[in-house]
Amino acid sequence: MNAPTSPARVSPGRRDFLKQTSAALAGLSLSGGLAARSYAAEENTIKVALIGCGGRGTGAAANALSTAGPTQLVAMADVFDNRLAGSLKNLSANFAAKVDVPPDRQFLGLDGFRKAIDLIAPGGVAVLATPPAFRPQHLEYAVAKGCHVFMEKSFAVDAPGIRRVLKAGEEAAKKNLKIAGGLMSRHYQPLEDAVARIHDGLIGDVITCWAYRVHGPVGFAAKSANISELAHQIRNYSSFTWLNGSFLLDWLIHNLDVCCWVKNAWPVSAQGQGGRQVRTEADQLFDHYAVEYSFADGTRLFAQGRHQANTWGFFGDVIHGAKGSAVLGEGITKPLIYKGHNQTPENQIWDYQGPGSNHYQREHDLLFAAIREDQPYNEAERCAYAAMTGILGRMASESGQLITWDQALGSGVELAPGLDQLTMESDPPVKADEQGRYAIAMPGITKVL
Repeated sequence: MNAPTSPARVSPGRRDFLKQTSAALAGLSLSGGLAARSYAAEENTIKVALIGCGGRGTGAAANALSTAGPTQLVAMADVFDNRLAGSLKNLSANFAAKVDVPPDRQFLGLDGFRKAIDLIAPGGVAVLATPPAFRPQHLEYAVAKGCHVFMEKSFAVDAPGIRRVLKAGEEAAKKNLKIAGGLMSRHYQPLEDAVARIHDGLIGDVITCWAYRVHGPVGFAAKSANISELAHQIRNYSSFTWLNGSFLLDWLIHNLDVCCWVKNAWPVSAQGQGGRQVRTEADQLFDHYAVEYSFADGTRLFAQGRHQANTWGFFGDVIHGAKGSAVLGEGITKPLIYKGHNQTPENQIWDYQGPGSNHYQREHDLLFAAIREDQPYNEAERCAYAAMTGILGRMASESGQLITWDQALGSGVELAPGLDQLTMESDPPVKADEQGRYAIAMPGITKVL
């Protein structure tokens, strides 16, 4: 396959949204009636609780407060006091009239999510933005309490967690609760239009999909003397598999999802490889992955994940069809479609001509409009399957085996047994050895089923 001829154009991140809150936002029509069973029906103000106050959660809360109609942030929870304080300061500066979180509604610790959600139940919106390992537990609780949910990716880190997300999604549907997931590429208008063109046959039958996220190293903060080992790992959640599910899952999930969206199918099996070639940090992270997924019709999705310095970089998806190709996905702000497979300017046959689109904001606009208009809105299953695609690839790579979707989804292996009972005084599920090193998966040895 020819490498893309143009460099990746990286989409603005959620943190950038906080710098743009004064920009005009495209509101959605709220012509429908208010939900008879929702909290918003009583006073027309949707209360919001933020669980996980890092950059990702702060940005998501800003999006929620920027939706059409009255909203109010009333509770926050995190395990780090400085992170909660920084988030609150940021949000208060940008949304002074919509933030009301006094000290007695600021909760620290691994059980803080319950106290925050209780304050908006029923009918409020829980913004779940902690490390992905905690997502199933938090989603279950929010649904049990009758709250709508916006949950950031990656939704779960292992198959038992995915099954919990699926079950919680089913319960939410029974209760008429709305769930949105942070796969914002699905709501990026240029990409939506590009995928629609592919589904309409512009490049013929889709033959191969190629998902890339290759760039410099993932950052790592050395352990401070004043924090516990568990706090250290949570602070570096991107570097511990039990917390983020691997680089392949948490960093490639968007482009894996986009490829499956283009294909309109989930993979049926995967085989792959990965390892730790140049990384020296004391963590669990593989620094490269290469995974071949198979679909039911025999076509393939190939994923490359690498975070190494001084190497070729690309962030996006390349799609090949029977009579054309496309470059699109997260990291590509301007999707392009070509005749044939040489992606050169003279072969370009389509690009997006519509209005601008802020997909981070749009995913919240759609959720809050669905709440106010009492329309069905539940992305739990799609989010769970997108995460399962990443988990399947990790399981295949770390074990060195060919694994089917059904085998992976049925696995009982938990990355962090007893996670729901952890407190900040607990030992972490993964401990360093005498040399300060953590266990690394070993293909051919590691068991994943």
